[in-house]
Amino acid sequence: MRLAIREVLLAFRRAPLLALLSITTIAFSLFSFGLFGLVALNLRAALRGIEDRVEIRAFLVDNTRGASVDELVKAMQKRGEVSDVGYVSPDSALQRARAELAEFRDVIDGSVLPASIEVRLKENARDPESIKKVSNVLASYAAVDEVRYGREWVEKLYRIRTIAGVAGTALGIVFALVAVIIIGATIRMAILARAQEIEIMRLVGATNMFVRLPYLIDGTLKGVAGGVIAALLAWSANGLISRSLVITQFFSPQQVALGILVGAAIGFVGSWMSVGRHLRQAWRDA
Repeated sequence: MRLAIREVLLAFRRAPLLALLSITTIAFSLFSFGLFGLVALNLRAALRGIEDRVEIRAFLVDNTRGASVDELVKAMQKRGEVSDVGYVSPDSALQRARAELAEFRDVIDGSVLPASIEVRLKENARDPESIKKVSNVLASYAAVDEVRYGREWVEKLYRIRTIAGVAGTALGIVFALVAVIIIGATIRMAILARAQEIEIMRLVGATNMFVRLPYLIDGTLKGVAGGVIAALLAWSANGLISRSLVITQFFSPQQVALGILVGAAIGFVGSWMSVGRHLRQAWRDA
């Protein structure tokens, strides 16, 4: 291990520009992947924010007694899909309408709005089927006159979330594969620059792992360095967008650390593939 680390340091001293080129290439490859990740993260956050507004509203029959309301509220609170249940009195409904629709205040002042029950669902129960199921249960109560939840809007939102999830996963895999290919190509350049040295090591009896180890360490360290630089670039880009256009969400510290580990893994895999290819070619030529 000490010899392998020494070889890595010697290689950097011999060709610092090539090492910097490799790190820069890795950094920008991971930076592109990170930008895509930021877009996916903020899109998911935006969809989650919209999903948080999904609610089922059950309008009650006029003059519904308090006992019936309490029974309905308690029954809905016991359901596993429900996160919160609230009762909105006619007066509260009127005050809310005045605040939200101030331009129609003159019309609203003469109106009488019905009381209602507002039901919010848990995060894992906001799909169209779960919402429809809960709304059907609400509609079965005699005290409920009408149930509304924006069926078409909910179905479109769920469809968008599904498409975004599938597309995000597919594009993420493509970006990762492109990063591995680019990183492998840059490490391949470093290996070709030391092809004669590798051949001498192989001729004197060095095992394949002994030959691989310095390059695996080198690729892993370059992946870590590239990951750190990519994280800093992504943080700068996120700050610029937040100041200039719209406030965006950045990765959590755990996600940043995971990204750096991914950079290390990609550097390791790229090195392994490049060195293995070179060794196989050397054995065929021997």
